[in-house]
Amino acid sequence: MTTPTYDAPLQNWARNVTFAPERAVRPRSVDELRDVVASTARVRALGTGHSFSPVADTDGTLVLLDSLPRVLEVDAVASTARVSAGTRWGELAPLVDAHGLALHNMGSLPHISVAGSASTGTHGSGSGLGCLATAVRSLDLVTADGSLHTLQRGDADFDGSVVALGALGIVTSMTLDLEPSYDVEQTVWEGLPFGTAVERFDDVMGAAYSVSLFTTWTGHGFEQVWVKRRAGGDPADLGWTGSRPADAPRHPVPGVAADACTEQGGVPGPWFERLPHFRLEFTPSAGAELQTEYMVPRSVAREALEAVQRVAHLVAPVLQISEVRTVAGDDLWLSPCQGRDTVCIHFTWVDDAEAVAPAVLAVERGLAPYDARPHWGKVFTTDPDVVRSLYPRRREFEDLRARLDPGGVFGNAFVDRYLLR
Repeated sequence: MTTPTYDAPLQNWARNVTFAPERAVRPRSVDELRDVVASTARVRALGTGHSFSPVADTDGTLVLLDSLPRVLEVDAVASTARVSAGTRWGELAPLVDAHGLALHNMGSLPHISVAGSASTGTHGSGSGLGCLATAVRSLDLVTADGSLHTLQRGDADFDGSVVALGALGIVTSMTLDLEPSYDVEQTVWEGLPFGTAVERFDDVMGAAYSVSLFTTWTGHGFEQVWVKRRAGGDPADLGWTGSRPADAPRHPVPGVAADACTEQGGVPGPWFERLPHFRLEFTPSAGAELQTEYMVPRSVAREALEAVQRVAHLVAPVLQISEVRTVAGDDLWLSPCQGRDTVCIHFTWVDDAEAVAPAVLAVERGLAPYDARPHWGKVFTTDPDVVRSLYPRRREFEDLRARLDPGGVFGNAFVDRYLLR
């Protein structure tokens, strides 16, 4: 059976990356995918295309996963869900909830694919919550010779295989840990002074299950604080910070209507309708933006935020919004949160790479003393030697890659640049 090809020009969601494969294919089964991989010298997989870096690009064969058979299987007894790699979190969540179960967290966008986001260390927010990949219990992987392997938590290679940037093979499905379902109340607070935020950072970020700070870096502190607490607990009152509850729904970007945002105002609702910032049924923007994000140890939160504040005169003119979140540390070798509780400092820029470049460079220089790890799926210019030095388990990952993919079938310019010696 011939695998369908895809001839239209391919770009990522933000249109800042144009993919240039020799060919693009849409396998209709795992067996077709295995045949494609086994007969190809260079191959990568593309999910929903929400990465702003060329992490998914290839000069060989680009595999689009959206025609593979859909797998959405919930095991209520084991509290797990097995899901096909290209499934979006927002598609999985209602099915999980219908079984009385839930994921521990979700990203701000429910539109992104399960495998793509897990493979790049994408996260939500919550001081006690790990990144999305920490929910992965096992994964099914097509390796360079077309073999299908299952890796499970506890296997020697597992921690190196979950956040792997697609460099070990093509993930066909993942099994995720679930927990009992819960409701969440979301409240937006406004006017958090910068000094209070940095002086009592742990108190602010630990005020609820999930807390996000938003700022335009224009000298007004954090204009918004999005507080998501599990229903039934004590109210998350940030009045002690000098901030106040918003008097109407808010969008993170000033002046933008809140229609695409999840419900606010403290109204209880299912976890999957509150943990993301945006609703699945809306496109939060047209992709007219660029994004960067840097992860630093939570122990240097104050110093890192003050470093960004010092270059705010370069940041603010080309910024749409900046978000600060916290994530618990993990053991996944290439996770930006590996080995340390983490503060994530995110920037949504205007859609002008030339104008944004000086601001990105200024932020990177300011955060360099604090071992800032760039998000693999965002725009960054950090020197590859520096990036490699920030991951203590990188050499172990390289050894794992040499065993699973000795010919570099799943490599590309991005992976080779940032992961090879």
